[in-house]
Amino acid sequence: MLTWVEKILFVAAATLSAGLTLRSAERIRRIIRRGSGPFSLRGALRRLVPTLVNTVFQRTTFKTRFGPSLAHILVVWGFTYYLLVNLGDVLHAMLPGFVFLGRGLLGDIYRLGADLLSVAILVGVGSLLVRRLLFGRRIFSFLESTPVEPRVRPGIFRDSMIVAGFILLHVGWRFLGETFLLAHKGPDPWQPLASLVSRLWSGASSATLEVMAHVSFWLAVGLILAFLPYFARSKHIHIFFAPLNFLLKPVAVTRVRGEGTARGHRVALQAAINFEDESLTQYGAQRLEHLPWPQVMDAYACIMCNRCQDVCPAHLTGKALSPSALEINKRYFINPNAAALAAGKESPKALLEFAVSDEALWACTTCSACVEICPVGNQPMLDLLEMRRHQVLMENAFPEQLQNAFRGMERQGNPWGLAPEHRLDWGHDLDLPTVATRPDAEILWWVGCAPATEARAQKTARDFVRILRAAGVDFAVLGERERCTGDSARRAGNEYLFSQLAQENVQTLNAVKPRRIVTTCPHCLNTLANEYPAFGGVYEVVHHTQLISELVGAGRLKLEPRTLEAVVFHDPCYLGRHNGVYEAPRGALREAGAELQELARSRANSFCCGAGGAQMWKEEERGGERVKDARYAEVRASGAKTLAVGCPFCMVMLSDAARGAGEPVPVRDVAEVVAAAIRE
Repeated sequence: MLTWVEKILFVAAATLSAGLTLRSAERIRRIIRRGSGPFSLRGALRRLVPTLVNTVFQRTTFKTRFGPSLAHILVVWGFTYYLLVNLGDVLHAMLPGFVFLGRGLLGDIYRLGADLLSVAILVGVGSLLVRRLLFGRRIFSFLESTPVEPRVRPGIFRDSMIVAGFILLHVGWRFLGETFLLAHKGPDPWQPLASLVSRLWSGASSATLEVMAHVSFWLAVGLILAFLPYFARSKHIHIFFAPLNFLLKPVAVTRVRGEGTARGHRVALQAAINFEDESLTQYGAQRLEHLPWPQVMDAYACIMCNRCQDVCPAHLTGKALSPSALEINKRYFINPNAAALAAGKESPKALLEFAVSDEALWACTTCSACVEICPVGNQPMLDLLEMRRHQVLMENAFPEQLQNAFRGMERQGNPWGLAPEHRLDWGHDLDLPTVATRPDAEILWWVGCAPATEARAQKTARDFVRILRAAGVDFAVLGERERCTGDSARRAGNEYLFSQLAQENVQTLNAVKPRRIVTTCPHCLNTLANEYPAFGGVYEVVHHTQLISELVGAGRLKLEPRTLEAVVFHDPCYLGRHNGVYEAPRGALREAGAELQELARSRANSFCCGAGGAQMWKEEERGGERVKDARYAEVRASGAKTLAVGCPFCMVMLSDAARGAGEPVPVRDVAEVVAAAIRE
């Protein structure tokens, strides 16, 4: 119980703290709303339960680092419970005779929870603090080539120490306060841990114990009042913005049928831009406020754990890119410029002057590993795509090698620059049916650009024709009317070229009215299924491995399994992480007789081949090794005798890596393995 003087002091301090905190909160709100795009609560209600489940059970946190994640969840559970504890302590101190939740069983359970979770918090934070002090330099470091704001390196350590110190002192003094009270009143069976520690004060006088109880209250609760205004500047604010990220961020569910519908999710790329709208003066993001508002919010949600950096193929092969540094740089740029940004002033620096370098910008493979692993739902990959859009559309600044791919897509409808009339030359002897002759075909096969020019992709395509005919599938192709889907153009930032290709392809497809589309390229799959709806094209699209599994399961494709030992499947990023398809290719391989093994990094944790994000058409940025070589080294280390793939880009990159490795492991598409097992 506080004295009247203490109550007046507490109300004054709480009022000041609340005022400063609310001012900071309003400033943050204004900064986030500086981001582009409309704010919408659409879908928030549907995401409410998953958000609560994830917040309580920390599902995304437990994807990696089990030990630290376990310590973190102790802190999460304890600190969440402490919302009740602090409320109860304040009410008890301010109101004579008040007992929070009463003196019955409910109050007993409340005290037991406070007792156990107080110690859980101390253990969790203590272990995380020890880890930070012992291994922080290794776990939370950046490459010398990675652009990092000067305030970041000392700031991260300082912020961690302040946050850890606050939690330890706040919870520690609250727990000690209970021990002083119990030493005065006697042990409480519903507070076993505090009762045990209270024995240490058995020789203290009642006056001393009462004074220490008051001191404990002021230190415990006073620390909250002192910390709240700092809260908005610290990484601790992620406890508020991480749930908001999951609740408000427009994550788009993949439209790929099958397992992808249930399990896969993809980041929501910017909707179609109306390039005829003369009121639009900014394309992409040059400055922080040009980013969509959810990506501005990412800076506040970031926990600065570096997990995204740990899985980034560019970073792991020595490139300048770090998705973690990108988000942290944004945060450390916002803090000193918060007042100006909230007031609507232009950012004093462009994103390429503080967030990432030009070199780092073009190193991203858009593999989505950073999105998959992030425990708070951040999407740093999208920041890079927005910046690429600005560079291409506003500055005409991009790697020179991309020019040929852009020119080929613009003039000939494919990045290789092959004339449309030669698009089906690879299958001149296969008598391929086109939509002109079979307009009502069961399946429209979107062949893709690769088989038109690349020998290994042609082998896959020819074997897939054999599979379709062996299963009696009524299929047709577009032939000369098929153009590149524009995936590489969009990932390279050329949104205008992508828009042109998308509109042309949608016009063609809507005229054909395909019953179902199959493609051997995951990039085509993702674009047709998930990005063309914004242009008026909604289709049922499946990957060829999904169709093969379906045909085998329906008894339409008869196979004579041929034992193929030690086969590993490389999950393409745009089939797996982007669209959630993992089982279909493995099922098809097993049906063909493959004895499957798994790579160390597979499924949702698969390592990129290095071709995505338009990297297929340019040289990699400088680094320690090539992404494809790093992935192939993992294949070699696995002892695999055959490497199976399901993407023409992966085929090109990993076959090239195999040729350069010596004693190469054969690289074969799933269709090739299955075609070899067809019952004659």
